[in-house]
Amino acid sequence: MKYLVRDKIFAIGDDYWIEDENGRPAFLVDGKALRLRDTLELKDTDGRVLVTLREKLLSLRDAMTIERDERPLATVRRRRLSLLRNHYRVTLVDGTELDVSGRILDREFAVEYDGELLAHISRRWLRVRDTYAVDVVREDADAALLIAVAVCVIRMAEREG
Repeated sequence: MKYLVRDKIFAIGDDYWIEDENGRPAFLVDGKALRLRDTLELKDTDGRVLVTLREKLLSLRDAMTIERDERPLATVRRRRLSLLRNHYRVTLVDGTELDVSGRILDREFAVEYDGELLAHISRRWLRVRDTYAVDVVREDADAALLIAVAVCVIRMAEREG
């Protein structure tokens, strides 16, 4: 399933619908203003919070956390030893690690688990300006989590770059 995400909507205080490939609303992004750190909530069409993205404070390396039901679900960090391409590591609370690599700022990258593609993020085939697609490859994958991972790594790469 492909989801279309507008690039410039992830400003704090902004709300925006992420649409599925058929143009139907799939997730609501709720940017929380007046917080000490960046906070975004990804909600379903009924307004239930699926995941919360937060900038991690007091961290030696730039990091963001993804929470579900107000409990940590994953931490996203840039990998230290990556010379040619952007690499990020997503560590879930159960110890599972996802690898994110590619040209993050160009919106051309992949999310993998143990060498298996979970999602491909691309703007290559889209004509809508400032929009990229999150193509969730596996049907049993957590689409909200993969969209949250894409948003986190893009925000972190933009801060670094």
